[in-house]
Amino acid sequence: MVKEIGAGSVIVEIMSMASSKNLRKVVNKVLFLNQYTPTWRHIRNHNYTNVYMKWKSDSYFDSIESIHKSIQLKPIIALKNRITASPDGCIPVSDVSKKGLQLEIPIKVARFLRLYPSVFEEFTGPKYNLPWFRLTPEAAILHDEEQAVYRDFKADLQERLRKLILMSVENKLPLKIIKGMLWYLGLPEDYLDGNVDRCFKVVEMGDGLKGLSVVQTEKTLSVIQKNALRTGVYNGGQMESISFPLFPSKGLRLRSKILDWLDGFQKLPYVSPYEGCSDLCPGSDLSEKRVVGLLHELLSLFVEHSAERKKLLCLRKYLGLPQKVHKVFERHPCVFYLSLRNNTCTAILKETYCDKMAIEAHPLATVRRKYIDLVMESKVILKNQRLQNHSFCSGEGDLKVEDTHSASQCL
Repeated sequence: MVKEIGAGSVIVEIMSMASSKNLRKVVNKVLFLNQYTPTWRHIRNHNYTNVYMKWKSDSYFDSIESIHKSIQLKPIIALKNRITASPDGCIPVSDVSKKGLQLEIPIKVARFLRLYPSVFEEFTGPKYNLPWFRLTPEAAILHDEEQAVYRDFKADLQERLRKLILMSVENKLPLKIIKGMLWYLGLPEDYLDGNVDRCFKVVEMGDGLKGLSVVQTEKTLSVIQKNALRTGVYNGGQMESISFPLFPSKGLRLRSKILDWLDGFQKLPYVSPYEGCSDLCPGSDLSEKRVVGLLHELLSLFVEHSAERKKLLCLRKYLGLPQKVHKVFERHPCVFYLSLRNNTCTAILKETYCDKMAIEAHPLATVRRKYIDLVMESKVILKNQRLQNHSFCSGEGDLKVEDTHSASQCL
């Protein structure tokens, strides 16, 4: 009995006793069939190798504030946008007090605003003595810088969204998925509220969902392909072998078995995330290399070149990612780093922070870092306020003691 396993590999399985003459006929037939197996079937079938990579912490990536403070910064920017959207440049706390869930604020909004006096300035409003909030002069300056980036780098930011949509299986993504990616892409939160650019088309996606689609008019190269072209290891063709840049963390040691697998994995053909992958064998090493390349390209589009891992899972269905895509980050610790800071799992693209010339910085990255520095000043302001209140209360207490002592002397 002849049984075919996978694509391009054939084994002979003898289920019962057979004569040597019949056996020779079977073997010859198998060899003849295997001789004419299409070459692409061999290329696309690389069996999956199950290797285990032990996670190791890296203090360098755990200490990058622009990555880990970005989660804290997002609701602050959302509140800032509510204030700047007001014609008067200020709002009463009642305008946002019931929108904590929408703004992703885990505590009362009024308390949250008061945590950042370097960004939000509180004052008594004209009616009913309600607390009102406006931006501090420093925050207002940063807001203007941010708007200038949106205006001057509009084409760059839209190109990042276009690439994200091109990575999808059908070159279209639901609006709700895109809305969740706007922060990472560096697009304004109201980008989808107005008229989108002409390069995008609003389409129906079924189940009442609307989405954006793009048409690929010319070949789009990934950042891996561009760098390989520049260094001369890539000729611009399809299914060429391109290795991923590896950046092992300090103290990371891999067993020889894993190193051998990694060497073979690097030699596999590189499948661009902007090309079709329907003929790839699911669960193979080549299919995994396509997934690694897609995640590498995806993170290279983001502002901090990182994202919460759980936020990326919503893209799985539309980008053709496997069910256990989260394990890809774990199996490739020299390409990605998983940080467990802030009680969440953040996937970081190592190449960006280990090779400054490999990936172009996001236009909004500098403004984001300035916002983070401004937010950090709130700690100093609040500390000084507590010290002033403490010294005032202590002085008042001493005054009362002196007054009591003077009164007893008079008596």
